[in-house]
Amino acid sequence: MKASDIMSTDVVTVGRNATVQEVANLLVNHRISGVPVVDANGHVVGLVSEGDLLRRADAGTGHERSWWLKLLMGSEGLAREYIHEHSREVADVMSREVFTAAPDTPVADLAEILEKHRIKRLPIVKDGKLVGIVSRANLLHALVSLRNDIPAKPVADSELREAILARMRAEPWIGTSLVNVTVASGTADMWGIVDTLAEKKALRVLVETTSGVTAVNDNIIVRPVASYA
Repeated sequence: MKASDIMSTDVVTVGRNATVQEVANLLVNHRISGVPVVDANGHVVGLVSEGDLLRRADAGTGHERSWWLKLLMGSEGLAREYIHEHSREVADVMSREVFTAAPDTPVADLAEILEKHRIKRLPIVKDGKLVGIVSRANLLHALVSLRNDIPAKPVADSELREAILARMRAEPWIGTSLVNVTVASGTADMWGIVDTLAEKKALRVLVETTSGVTAVNDNIIVRPVASYA
């Protein structure tokens, strides 16, 4: 699955000459948290989000800086902040560093970009022009679709057990000598001892997400913490 399979193509955009008030109205009316800013040729030149409009002097939410912080920020920093909080033009408040992706970008790569840069939406660009946008919600929709499309394929219990054990051996946090798994009719029974509750939970996740497992019985014991008088 790639970007073109999950992106929204009916993208709300604004031009660089739009006003802050116009953008605020769009965000509210369309119930979205950000819009791409495009030029006359459809090229993405910026992005305006709720965060860019959070600190506004006209809304009474401008920054109140102490004298020593103003000293540290310097004249240039204070001037930029003043522009951001007082200007009525989108070009002055938009984020100019915009991360984009191509329509054939795999969904896994899209998720990595969103997570790495801590952003909520990613414009999709083809031949330099905006063709869609992928949000975190779109990724969730993709996840649901993938889970619904997974066919139920019966797997022999012996093969299923070996698949689980192979996944366990690949994880450094599992002490495989102290843990065992048996499988009967697709139901996996977990046995053994682990050191922490986190390991117990992680092991259960590993087993229940192994393709073919229909149910899990967790008999794992967390080793008691030794206490000394």
